[in-house]
Amino acid sequence: MLIHISYEIIISIIVYLILMLIIGWYGYKKTASHSDYTLGGRGLTPGVAALSAGASDMSGWLMLALPGSMYITGLGAGWLALGLIIGAYLNWLFLAPRLRTYTETANDSITIPAFLENRFFDGSKLLRIISGLIIILFFTVYVSSGMVSGGVVFESVLGIDYHTSLLIVASVTIVYTLFGGFLAVSWTDVVQGSVMMLALLFVPTFALAEVGGLTASFDEIRSIDPNLLDIFRGVSVIGIIGSLAWGLGYFGQPHIIVRFMAMRTASDAKPARRIGMTWMILSIVGAMFTGLIGRAYLNGEGIFLDPDVGSQHETVFVVLGEMLFHPYVIGFIFSAILAAVMSTISSQLLVTSSSLTEDLYKTFLKRKPGDKELVFLGRGAVLVVALIALALSWNPDSSILELVSYAWAGFGAAFGPVMLLSLYWRGMTKWGAFAGMLTGAVVVIVWANTNLYQWFGMDERVYELLPGFIIASLAIFIVSKVTSNDKRVAGGFTDFKKKLKENK
Repeated sequence: MLIHISYEIIISIIVYLILMLIIGWYGYKKTASHSDYTLGGRGLTPGVAALSAGASDMSGWLMLALPGSMYITGLGAGWLALGLIIGAYLNWLFLAPRLRTYTETANDSITIPAFLENRFFDGSKLLRIISGLIIILFFTVYVSSGMVSGGVVFESVLGIDYHTSLLIVASVTIVYTLFGGFLAVSWTDVVQGSVMMLALLFVPTFALAEVGGLTASFDEIRSIDPNLLDIFRGVSVIGIIGSLAWGLGYFGQPHIIVRFMAMRTASDAKPARRIGMTWMILSIVGAMFTGLIGRAYLNGEGIFLDPDVGSQHETVFVVLGEMLFHPYVIGFIFSAILAAVMSTISSQLLVTSSSLTEDLYKTFLKRKPGDKELVFLGRGAVLVVALIALALSWNPDSSILELVSYAWAGFGAAFGPVMLLSLYWRGMTKWGAFAGMLTGAVVVIVWANTNLYQWFGMDERVYELLPGFIIASLAIFIVSKVTSNDKRVAGGFTDFKKKLKENK
């Protein structure tokens, strides 16, 4: 459903886009070294780290897909949200403080591939190159998907031509990421995360008041379909397990865990966890209530958003906003959707750029490059990756975008077990890490595209992240046990444990 475009809406959106560019310029003025551009000089406060990680994580799914699923399915769509909340909490609890300490101890590593190389004293550069290539491949496709989302939102909601919409979203995101680097991305994430949360709280609250309160809303929902309030409606045991398994993906998402590396100290992880989880829970609950209460409110108005007509149900957030608020506020609400899309794109662009410069360029270069050279190349890498992603997204129906459906699983299975075990198990070896990354990625791809699940006696396919994560963990353990362990690795782990105790 298209919303009525007015000058107030356009002004609100323009103000938001200009604000993003201003923050990008400020980040540019604060960026003096390659470490600043890639990791913000490890100076993120708990609040910035928390909101940046959250905004980078939650893309258009939070503003469109989750409310839409709740609108059609009801509470049964909440299992995935529960899995993500649990996974995010465990990620902050177990990965964040240790990764912050160990990446600094391991030769001040500023990327995930660099950390793996230094953690296992890999002189062959194998781990760094393979992990860097995995990041570049999946994130180029991921960025392309994000650009498509932004273009589709403009087109489906405002009626603006898809390609024009795509260029607007891509241009603003590229500019502030290109020049401002990690600091600009993190600071814009704070603004974007705040906008997202406020919008997701305001919309369902006002809709609830219009319907007449929670009791009246639930009565209206029961009159439509009592099953909408049944948490087990339309889901199987395998489906529930698969939805909860989404949380495992957090341990391996480079654009999220890089925020842990950028914190000032490991002790900042605790307050950051509290801030981040509060933001996440409020935002997700707001998104769920937007869909659920939206069903009651729109039904009272005689409106049904048909999922079979251009995925109308995913516009419930915007439709409610147009019916309840002044055009200036509608512009703010639409900006929240853009915030969700752009914050994820910018974070993924920056991580991809870091891998190109830090993990591939420096690896193959026979001399040590200077800071200015690396910053310049980092900006160039952002532009190149963005242009490739833009080309891939020019056709919204491009078949390559099908890969994005399991990109989260690919990262989660390829990097999740490797990151966790590298921080907690001193017996892990370089070859174990290599086997884990390769096995996790391959299992996800094979499981998602074959009927392999039937070999295990399953009637339906469980989400590919779960078998990928489990088999990758087994591969790390078995291969590490049968390969000789470099004494330097065990010594490095001992040094890390000492540093960890000092930080505590």
